[in-house]
Amino acid sequence: MSSQPTTFVSPEEYLEQERLADRKSEYFQGEVFAMAGASPRHVSIVTNVVIELGQQLKRKPCRVYSADLRLRVTPAGIYTYPDVMVICGDAQFADDQKDTVLNPVLIVEVLSESTRNYDRGKKFQHYRKLPSLIEYLMIEQDQPRIEHWTRQRENHWDFVDIDDLGQSIELTSIGCALPLTEVYDKIDWS
Repeated sequence: MSSQPTTFVSPEEYLEQERLADRKSEYFQGEVFAMAGASPRHVSIVTNVVIELGQQLKRKPCRVYSADLRLRVTPAGIYTYPDVMVICGDAQFADDQKDTVLNPVLIVEVLSESTRNYDRGKKFQHYRKLPSLIEYLMIEQDQPRIEHWTRQRENHWDFVDIDDLGQSIELTSIGCALPLTEVYDKIDWS
């Protein structure tokens, strides 16, 4: 087994390269990781969530963002592109470019075979360091199932596993309900 040398990249170098790149990459403690393309099912689920939350947030002081907006998690040193984020009130940005946010209250990730373990493990561990984050959703794309994590007092997290298309997820951080029928609208399970 051969090992490839790793070149350390500073956060500033990463951002400079990322802002010029055609494809998105994530960053963690000096390493840059190219993001894979998403499946049509993945894209449909993200679109459904953005549309549903966007409609419910129209007259509220919160905004929904798709995977085009970058998130910086400090002090973990991670830059990433969650599938969906909701920010309430004014967005806090990492710098004057205003393309990297710091304060989502809700993060949604659609799980894929290649990212499932990371999204559930290390990535969620990093996300929990965000003081603003109240809720985290992990949405399966191969079956109707959503894992819903909610921050409680003293940084404890409650977990609810929902797998019935007739159910809705109450998102208390943004005052919305997310029906599974809307999340999985037009998803073909065959």
